[in-house]
Amino acid sequence: MAHEKNHDYHIIAPSIWPLVGAVSGFTMLFGAVLWMHAITPFMFWIGLVGVLYTMFAWWSEVIAEANGGDHTPVVSIGLRYGFIMFIMSEVMFFAAWFWSFFKHAMYPMHTYFGSEVEMPDIHFVDPFHLPLINTLVLLLSGCAVTWAHHALVHNESRKDVEWGLLIGALLGLFFTFLQGYEYAHLLNHEDWTFGGIDYYSNFFMATGFHGAHVIIGTIFLFVCYFRVRAGHFTPEKHIGFEAAAWYWHFVDVVWLFLFFAVYIWGSGPSHV
Repeated sequence: MAHEKNHDYHIIAPSIWPLVGAVSGFTMLFGAVLWMHAITPFMFWIGLVGVLYTMFAWWSEVIAEANGGDHTPVVSIGLRYGFIMFIMSEVMFFAAWFWSFFKHAMYPMHTYFGSEVEMPDIHFVDPFHLPLINTLVLLLSGCAVTWAHHALVHNESRKDVEWGLLIGALLGLFFTFLQGYEYAHLLNHEDWTFGGIDYYSNFFMATGFHGAHVIIGTIFLFVCYFRVRAGHFTPEKHIGFEAAAWYWHFVDVVWLFLFFAVYIWGSGPSHV
């Protein structure tokens, strides 16, 4: 139940979740290093479970704070600015992978024999088949989320909001399925590897991290879908919904850059 506040700020109560999240994150990353050295994946999975549980418990408390009236207009502005800065950090994260891709595309580091360069034999992905389908799937998903956002802001049918989020999330799942199929085909039938050749490494790192963001964004949309069904959002207060929509549109834009840069521009031997 909401309560009246005599100031514009939210004084955060002591919480154990930052400590639990930090320990879990360290455990997960340290476990990943062990796993990469073929020791054991056990520590990685323990850390991952801890991180996921921290996310669920911590964000549940944030939702409770919002429903309790703690998200005043000043706090809401701070939350929006915080999420914008998070997206800016994500932009720089992907800028690093684009930098690496263009660097190795324009200045390839291959094996030299005297004054000659031995170019690797690479089977390039046809951008106008499965990658183009995935592009359309992701853009349609973004349209569905925009439809849901419009319906919520203008206080239209809640069913429109629910359907828009559900369609957007299901299309996100479909994108992940198609990308998994593409990876399986490249690894099993086109002799691609997770290393050795710069093009392969950059392709899998850039598109793979984007795929991870699609999975995170899909979960984000599903959470908003269930929150809409629970009646959590109003036309005036829906910061969680806005954050999900911004994140999903960011994922869309990054994929467009990947599609044009990696799949189209980088699909010729002269670029690798």
